[in-house]
Amino acid sequence: MANLFNSSISGPFKLSRSKIDLFLECPRCFYLDRKLGVARPRGFPFTLNSAVDYLLKKEFDIHRAKNQAHPLMKTYGIDAVPFEHPKLNEWRHNFTGVRFLHEPTNFLVFGAIDDVWKNKNDELHIVDYKATAKNEKVNLDADWQISYKRQMEIYQWLMRGNDFKVSDTGYFVYANGRKDAVAFDAKLEFDVDIIPYTGNADWIDDTLMEIKKTLEGEKIPEAAANCEYCAYRQKADRVEYD
Repeated sequence: MANLFNSSISGPFKLSRSKIDLFLECPRCFYLDRKLGVARPRGFPFTLNSAVDYLLKKEFDIHRAKNQAHPLMKTYGIDAVPFEHPKLNEWRHNFTGVRFLHEPTNFLVFGAIDDVWKNKNDELHIVDYKATAKNEKVNLDADWQISYKRQMEIYQWLMRGNDFKVSDTGYFVYANGRKDAVAFDAKLEFDVDIIPYTGNADWIDDTLMEIKKTLEGEKIPEAAANCEYCAYRQKADRVEYD
């Protein structure tokens, strides 16, 4: 089986934000993916979420062009405006994103951001759009939302690596599809909240060093205790076929 990671190669090894999260979720799945080229089965795309993401970007870009705050920002008392930068479209693109070379590991870390706002002190706030549809008010309290928080922290870390002055405070623009309408009428209505989050990127450097050590090893790591993919593999290996 091919070894996709070779520490002797002079060029940097590309490592996306999502793959860092995969390592923290299950080191075995990460190793199989990034070193041996055996990825998890792909999930179905969340096309409605993508549509909300696209439309929110268009909406905030209108205010960006005018260098003015979006009404939601005023509602939540956020003294900032959408940040104008010539690389914004590049930062938003999945296969380019914001990039930073972590020299101790030779990893070219990258991630695609949704938006950036600038406050009156010329600090940047990283912004991420989320969409859901549930009865209760949206929040960041669920255990699984740790991945959202890590996502924000990696984006903050990447922008600081590119010499930007970045606030610890990021914002989630969370659209929650309403289910209380009398009828569908070929449209969905959303409540949109802005949730602040104070990031702490201190874990990232140590994690990248752990990832490098894992990739350089020849032994496949143990599976995470709660990894459904690894549990399926193990059970499937024990199935006897006629």
